[in-house]
Amino acid sequence: MSQFSSNWEKKRSTSIGEKLRTAFNNPGPLKPRLDALVRQIHVVMAKLDGSMAKIRERDAQLFAKTVSSIQKHESQRASMFANELAEVRKVGKMVTQSRLALEQIVLRLNTITEMGDIVSTLAPATSIIRNIKQDIVGVMPDAEGEMGEVSSLLSGILVDAGSIGGYTMNFETANEEAERALSEAAAVAESRMKERFPDIPESVGLAEDSLEAA
Repeated sequence: MSQFSSNWEKKRSTSIGEKLRTAFNNPGPLKPRLDALVRQIHVVMAKLDGSMAKIRERDAQLFAKTVSSIQKHESQRASMFANELAEVRKVGKMVTQSRLALEQIVLRLNTITEMGDIVSTLAPATSIIRNIKQDIVGVMPDAEGEMGEVSSLLSGILVDAGSIGGYTMNFETANEEAERALSEAAAVAESRMKERFPDIPESVGLAEDSLEAA
């Protein structure tokens, strides 16, 4: 454990790029690397917040057009706008879910106090990142670099922590924890979408069905 304490407390000034280059061949100080990981996740979360702001703006525009078309008895246009609105909200739910999942990873990273915590936290976190990475990059292609850095930092720290502490990683358990975390995030995301966005008018049945299916 004294070896771990040395790796945890030791400080040095390095760039994120250097940390990435040395992640797999040099255990390095673990605490600064975990801090760098948290900062990088916050960068992605900030981009998701920006994307969600645009989604809210687009949602408001489409909702207004849907209502206006219904009032003018333009059922075809109303259905077109409502279906587009349903797709926008589907993306909004995915962005919210991804944001919540990253938030939970950060919360757990901030509670790490010993070697075993690193392995038990980062193993499911790696699986979560792998699951949401494609969705995030699909919505924000410019976030691919940041997500790649998050994945590399996670993998490097996890491998080094396992090597230093002699811990064996149970990937089956980690995947189960990741699936449970993502399911919980999806449920919260759905609840928040219903709270923050007005229902699509009932007269546009097709769009309503599409939204419920999302």
